[in-house]
Amino acid sequence: MDEISPKLQNQIAQFQQLQQQLQTVMGQKIRMDAMLKEMEMTIEELKKTPQDATVYRNVGSLMIKVADIPALLKELEEDKETTEVRIKSLDRQEKMLKEKFQNVQEQLSRAIGAQGAPLRMDAEDV
Repeated sequence: MDEISPKLQNQIAQFQQLQQQLQTVMGQKIRMDAMLKEMEMTIEELKKTPQDATVYRNVGSLMIKVADIPALLKELEEDKETTEVRIKSLDRQEKMLKEKFQNVQEQLSRAIGAQGAPLRMDAEDV
C-alpha cells in the first residue's frame, strides 16, 4: 500500500471536503437555533411588556430607545420567520451532505478494504 491510486486520492479529498462542509453547516445550524431561541424569548417578553414601558434596543454598541413597540414586535416576528426558513434550509443541506458523506465513506471503505485497511467513521463523528 505504498502507492495510493489517483482515484482513491480524489475520493479521500472529497471525503475530507464533505466532512468540512458538514461541520460548517452543523455549526451554522447550531448558531441559528440559538438565535431563534433568543428571538422567541425576546418576543414573548416584549408581548408581556406594558405599552407605556420604556424599551431599548441594541444597535451595535449603543442602546437606542424604541418609540414604537408594536413596530419592533412586527420586525422581530419577521426576523424570526426568516431565521426559521434559514434553519430549514440548513436542515436540508445537512441531510444532503450526510447522504453524500455516507456514500463517499462506503466507496472509500470498499476501495481501502480492497487494499487491506478498513475505514470507519460515522457522519455523527464529524
